[in-house]
Amino acid sequence: MDNIRKTTKIQELTYELKIKDVMSKNVETVSSKMPVSSLRDILYKKRISGIPIVNDDKLVGIISIEDFITCLEHGEMDALIEDKMTKNIQSLYADELLVHAVIKFEKYGFGRFPVISRKDKKLVGIITKSDIIKGVLKKLETAYLDEEERRYRASHIFNDVVADELFFKFQYFVEGKNFDKAGEAATGLKKTLYRLGLSPEIVRRTAISTYEAEINIVAFTKGGQIIAYLEPHQIKIVITDKGPGIPDIKKAMKPGFSTAPGWVRELGFGAGMGLPNIKKFADKMTLRSKVEKGTHLEIIIKLSDYRKED
Repeated sequence: MDNIRKTTKIQELTYELKIKDVMSKNVETVSSKMPVSSLRDILYKKRISGIPIVNDDKLVGIISIEDFITCLEHGEMDALIEDKMTKNIQSLYADELLVHAVIKFEKYGFGRFPVISRKDKKLVGIITKSDIIKGVLKKLETAYLDEEERRYRASHIFNDVVADELFFKFQYFVEGKNFDKAGEAATGLKKTLYRLGLSPEIVRRTAISTYEAEINIVAFTKGGQIIAYLEPHQIKIVITDKGPGIPDIKKAMKPGFSTAPGWVRELGFGAGMGLPNIKKFADKMTLRSKVEKGTHLEIIIKLSDYRKED
């Protein structure tokens, strides 16, 4: 198998878990009007490396242990926190997928991100790399027990049915601009394929590819559909929409390129990694698009080389 396409259970879970599932909810906060010296006992006793700054329930900044040490070295312990905190805050929404947090940690190199509610923008938690690791490990344990209960394979289904042609068809309708339901089709397909006994590797690649395609429908179109065909030797996923189309497919395939409007980016989507990720995890990807007509995407994931359980 091409190692570039190799996926892991951890990758799959980052598309399944949400930030609120792993974040720390009991967050220590301080006011911006307090002196930097007031952080000493909090950082030491709580064993934390950064503290969100909150005034009147509103997140106004964040200060790290590195900031504290700098103040200590320069004799600025009497300075107000508001003068030393980071005001240009990079935050995450509690209902975002965990994969968005992973991407931000890689992009910015921060040690933590404050987590806010999408509805009222209030601070509801904080997430660190350690939180991600703990949350994923906990979910891995649960997922392992679930997989132990599924021991028959999809190949048995095809072997036991006599027909000249045989396939399973799973169809999902995706509503455009409705991010509350974004990902439901990919999740439904993933659960179905697991119940049919397909190998975890196949399911992971299928789920991630389908999710990325589904998000593109939600973000850029008024709606579309996803049809997955489970055949004896492959899964074929056909995604269609009647959206604005893609003017430059070659440019759209470049990692990081995105035409997502600001409101989509504000929701935590539109990072420009959707189509590149689909190409990475598919054995074959065919993309056709016409401006003002829509887009047709076909993904092929072969089954023949992945018959063994992970």
